[in-house]
Amino acid sequence: MALKDVLKIMIVDDMSVSRGLMTQSLEEIGVKNIDFQTSGAEALSRLAVNPAHLVISDYNMPGMSGLDLLETLRANKMTAKIGFILITGSPSQEILERGMKLGLNNLIKKPFTTASLKASIEAVVGRL
Repeated sequence: MALKDVLKIMIVDDMSVSRGLMTQSLEEIGVKNIDFQTSGAEALSRLAVNPAHLVISDYNMPGMSGLDLLETLRANKMTAKIGFILITGSPSQEILERGMKLGLNNLIKKPFTTASLKASIEAVVGRL
């Protein structure tokens, strides 16, 4: 069985269009096990009871940014090892530096392609 058949990915984004585009790309890659949440707080609640292998989170969300979500995940022993990819339209040096300090696994710049999404995921979890 291929990794893409068992890999559990959670998309966290407050924008339905962005969630849809990511879901569509993941399905094109062949990833079948996709969950999504619309906020960092919802993602934390969900991951506490239903862990994922990888979280792909938007940076700019109301309430809790993608990096705030990453920081909270890394601080909890149960979620500290979950792979984390941040997606943003404006990856500043400050965002990148904070992400690296928090244990960010990868970053995707919007707009993304299916190929760039796949490459970013494979850099974290291995060949799909």
